[in-house]
Amino acid sequence: MNKEDKNLNFKVNSKNNAHLQHHKREKLKIKLMEKYSISSQEAEHLIEKIINNEKEKEKKKQSVDNLLENIIPDYQKNVSIEVNHVDLTFEVLNEKVDTLKESFIRTIQRKKTKKIKVHALKDVSFKIYKGEKVGIIGYNGAGKSTLLSVITGIYLPNKGFVKTNGNISPLLSLGAGFDFNYSGRQNIFLNGAVLGYKKEFLESKVDEIIEFSELGQFIDIPIKNYSSGMLAKLGFSIATAVNPDILIIDEILGVGDVNFQKKSSDKIRSLMDGGTTVLLVSHSIPQIRELCDKAIWIDNGNLKEFGDVNKVCDHYLKDAEKASNEQLANIQFR
Repeated sequence: MNKEDKNLNFKVNSKNNAHLQHHKREKLKIKLMEKYSISSQEAEHLIEKIINNEKEKEKKKQSVDNLLENIIPDYQKNVSIEVNHVDLTFEVLNEKVDTLKESFIRTIQRKKTKKIKVHALKDVSFKIYKGEKVGIIGYNGAGKSTLLSVITGIYLPNKGFVKTNGNISPLLSLGAGFDFNYSGRQNIFLNGAVLGYKKEFLESKVDEIIEFSELGQFIDIPIKNYSSGMLAKLGFSIATAVNPDILIIDEILGVGDVNFQKKSSDKIRSLMDGGTTVLLVSHSIPQIRELCDKAIWIDNGNLKEFGDVNKVCDHYLKDAEKASNEQLANIQFR
């Protein structure tokens, strides 16, 4: 098709195709007659054919979701998480600069620290529907935690978009946003605000959070005196104070001591049984099989497979037979 033909198609392929004003249609018809040496009737027939072809193309472009939305009321509202062609690239230092002094010397000497680009996520797309429990699996460095960070809004993708419906409770880095000079009680309000909870809500939940955390009298001392286990207990208690529409978990099912681990696992299971949509990253394949009904396999930033949890995990186990020890570190397959 030459340039003039494309221009003709462009004029026909407009949103007003079906209602071309008479004088515009006549003008187009004359151009077709002159170019192709055809009759008025043949030109009319050609215009109708082009219009019908364009209509068919538009119908084919409609997604399955758009078609179902016309049949099922509120169909799109049942989508909890939509990841649409998400692409993310990082710039990271290629050389390690350990001290401020070394950084200063480099600046004086005008030595630029080399950076390399890491393509963390590559055109990732999927949809998770309300109430689904989805595990994310993949080798070390595959992009699993990065994907969670994009979904929760910590990272913004370079391309594509993420859409979520409902309130999210992210159990990623417990205690992110803590001020170590503040007491545990003060950090409930600070960390709660970071998670998007309103002050009135936190005031109504503060006693419940303190009780669940098992911190007792330590709740009113600066958290710089807390052990890592105490910090994890406080972070978990704040993050799970609300019954979320979407629960996002990154390898934190074993926080605190043995008794608290059981309590935290029971809490998560109660949220999962209550119709909450769950997205879980875990290095434990048995745990993924037990808790999830679907699985997403991320490999080198790509979505390799998404579907039934046992089917995806079986394919993952088969692929792991040729993976390196570095890729398999800390991954539990059986």
